[in-house]
Amino acid sequence: MKTIEEKLKEHKQTLEMLQAPTALENRLRDALHNVPDKKKNKKKATSWIASAAAVLILVIGVYQYPALAYYGEKFFKTNWSSLSFSEVTEQGYGQKVDESITLRDGTVVTINGVMADDNVFLMYYTMDRPVGIEFTDEDFRRYGFDKLKGFLTDSKSQGNGGGDGKNKSQFVGQARFEPVSPFSRTLTVTFYEWINDERVFYPISFKFEANKAMKSIIKQELDQSIEVDYGTIHYDSISASPTSTLIKGRYEFEDYPRTYGQYKLYVNGIEVQYKGKSGRMPEFELEFDMLPTDRINSIELVLENFLGYQKIEEPISLASPSDRSIKIGDEKLWIRSVTKTRTGYDVVIARREFTKLKWDTITVTAGGKVIPVSSISESRPWDLGNNNIMRENTFSFNTMDKPESLLLEGFTYIKTYNKRISLPVEK
Repeated sequence: MKTIEEKLKEHKQTLEMLQAPTALENRLRDALHNVPDKKKNKKKATSWIASAAAVLILVIGVYQYPALAYYGEKFFKTNWSSLSFSEVTEQGYGQKVDESITLRDGTVVTINGVMADDNVFLMYYTMDRPVGIEFTDEDFRRYGFDKLKGFLTDSKSQGNGGGDGKNKSQFVGQARFEPVSPFSRTLTVTFYEWINDERVFYPISFKFEANKAMKSIIKQELDQSIEVDYGTIHYDSISASPTSTLIKGRYEFEDYPRTYGQYKLYVNGIEVQYKGKSGRMPEFELEFDMLPTDRINSIELVLENFLGYQKIEEPISLASPSDRSIKIGDEKLWIRSVTKTRTGYDVVIARREFTKLKWDTITVTAGGKVIPVSSISESRPWDLGNNNIMRENTFSFNTMDKPESLLLEGFTYIKTYNKRISLPVEK
C-alpha cells in the first residue's frame, strides 16, 4: 500500500492546482448580512440562503487546509505536543505569532506561535514578570484562557500546562483548544486574570495562516459496533493527526451506567497510548496518542472490558460461610460470616470494588420463609494481601430462624470482553 507520505504528496499536488478564494471570509460575511428580510422577498431569500449554503459546503469540502506540507518519516515519529515552540520551529513547522499584552501588574503575556490540525489547536505562550519578581504556585490560580474565536470558529479551552522558562520570572506554557476553522483569517484568544474576586479579560488577536496548519493523516467515517450487556457501542469516525488520534461514537443503551470500559488501539500491532474519554451521553470521544508510524497496514480497536450484568439463577448456600470465593459466571463473591444478633441475623458479603449487588432484591430463606433485607451497612475495605482489597457490607435480616440460603437477582461488574474490531485502511 502507499505510505501516508505518498498520499499526502498526491493531496498536496491536487491542492496546489486549486486557487484559494480571495477574501473568502469577508465576502461570505457580507453576503450573509445582506439577506433580504421583507416578507415579499421571503421565498427568494430562502432560495438564496439554500444556494449560498450549498456553495459554502462545496467550497469547504474542496478548500480545506491549503498548501499542505510534505511530511517525512521523522515528522510521524515526533511527539509534537511535548515540544516547546522553538523546538517546533527548528523542525520547520508551526506558525509564528509574537503578539503580546501587558497585565495591570506589568506581566507580559506573549503568544509565540501556534500549530493546528483537525483534532486540536495548540498555542505556545510565555509569561514574563517584571525584572526581579518571580512566579509563585499561587499565581497560576489567577490566570487562564477563555475561548478562541474567529470566522466559523468558537473553540473552547481544553486546558494548558508548562513550566519555568529561562528563570523563575518567566513561565513557558502550551494551551490546547478545540479545532479551528481553516477559513479564519484572524483569531482572538481571551486571556484572563482574577483581581479581587473578579475576572479581568485581555483579548489577544493575531493573523492565522491556515497554510501553516497540519491536516489529518486519516479521517474517515466508520460503521462498526460491539454488543455488550447494556446494549450496543457504535463507532462512527476516526481522525488521526500528528498530535492525537480521536475515535468518536455513541452508546445505544436503555440505562447509562456510571462506570465505563477500557479501550486499546493498535496500529500495525503497536499499542497507541490511551489518553482518555470525553463527550456528553450518549456520544463519546476516545483520545489516543499520535500515530507511531507513517506506514499503516492495520488499525484495530479493542474493547478490553466494560460494565456487565450477571444474573443469578440459583440460591447461594449459607450453611458454611468462609473467606473462600464463590464463582458466579465470570465473577466472584465471598460469604464471610452469618452471625446471630439481638434482632435477627447479619450476613457479611464481600465483592470486588466495582461489583455492585442489586441491594433491593436481596433476600434469604429461613424457616421456610423468604425474608427481605432490613438494613445494609456502609461498605468497608477487606484486605486480602498483595494490594488485593475487596469491599464488604453487612446485610441484616429480621428473623429468629437461621438463614439457609441467599437469594440474589444479579449484580453489575467489570466484565472482560476483549472484543476486537478492525478499522478500514485505504490500500
